[in-house]
Amino acid sequence: MKCRGIRQELLDLLLAIGASNDPNEFVALLRERDGVIEECDLVPGTVTNEDSASVLLDMMPLDIHRAGSAHSHPNGVLEPSDADLSFFPRTGRYHLIIGWPYEDGDWACFTADGAPHELEVLP
Repeated sequence: MKCRGIRQELLDLLLAIGASNDPNEFVALLRERDGVIEECDLVPGTVTNEDSASVLLDMMPLDIHRAGSAHSHPNGVLEPSDADLSFFPRTGRYHLIIGWPYEDGDWACFTADGAPHELEVLP
């Protein structure tokens, strides 16, 4: 199913998580219902620092509603790195990068192959 959008409440939460973890990155898995990304999961054993955030793939919940991932780039660059492009296909179809200064519009969505993807923000 094609993703129709992301809930504003979740996007606000992801921006707040990015700000509260700065200068370290964060990473979370995204869940969707009926084509709308509505929830995130923080995976046990996640390791973060100023340059990266990594999830232990063995710790990811088994879930048919997994949409993809969200992670932060404290440097504000809203483009996937080589490491991101390797990670994206392992965790779903849609991937958000949240960037400094973590305000409205400081995010971008990409497909698993790294192509930019428009994602509507829904109430």
